[in-house]
Amino acid sequence: MKLQSDPIIVALDVPSLSSALKKAEQLDPDLCKVKVGKELFTKVGPDSVIRLRKMGFDVFLDLKFHDIPNTVARACEAAADLGCWMVNLHASGGRAMMETAANAMAKLSNAPLLTAVTVLTSLNDNLLAEIGVGDGTLLHTTRLAKLANSCGLDGVVCSPHEITSIREEVNDSFLIVTPGVRPLGSAVNDQARFATPIEAIKKGANYLVIGRPITEARDSRIALIEIHSTCISLT
Repeated sequence: MKLQSDPIIVALDVPSLSSALKKAEQLDPDLCKVKVGKELFTKVGPDSVIRLRKMGFDVFLDLKFHDIPNTVARACEAAADLGCWMVNLHASGGRAMMETAANAMAKLSNAPLLTAVTVLTSLNDNLLAEIGVGDGTLLHTTRLAKLANSCGLDGVVCSPHEITSIREEVNDSFLIVTPGVRPLGSAVNDQARFATPIEAIKKGANYLVIGRPITEARDSRIALIEIHSTCISLT
């Protein structure tokens, strides 16, 4: 597994376009990519992606599609039309949904990377059990990752805790995108399964999704540079 030269995806989880652009101005598109999630996209719509791309950023559209196969495939095509670098769906949508989306992306010349969300980092074994999944986060996440791999997706989104198990089941070209990454001394916030950037990379993550430790830092540019330098020092 080879670490990317720009392994950090900065989560722009903010409520307005002006806030997103202000945060982005403090970042460097040579050092990171950015993530547009549900809050920003619902408030602003496609313009959030368009404006960030004009600033030179690769954009991960994090809407976690989960619907009938045709609907998800059309949504992924719409993300491709926006010029997104990466888009995701929920692996729990099943094989037909993932294969239909993957097949739709395979027909495009401008297809974004297609990744599958396994188990949200806010969940733990007890919370999974409440919704009828009694196998625990490790087994369930690994199972979903193997399914996504067999469906032709480019990678998965998982917490740092499941990286090692997934890496044992998939080839090195299969991407692992890891949220729940917190530098030492950072607040955990709503993450139940988390790790430091060094821990996540050593386990085999390709990309790290980091939000508040960068966007809420006193100087976001310096925070990004410090975390990026730490990551690249491991290569």
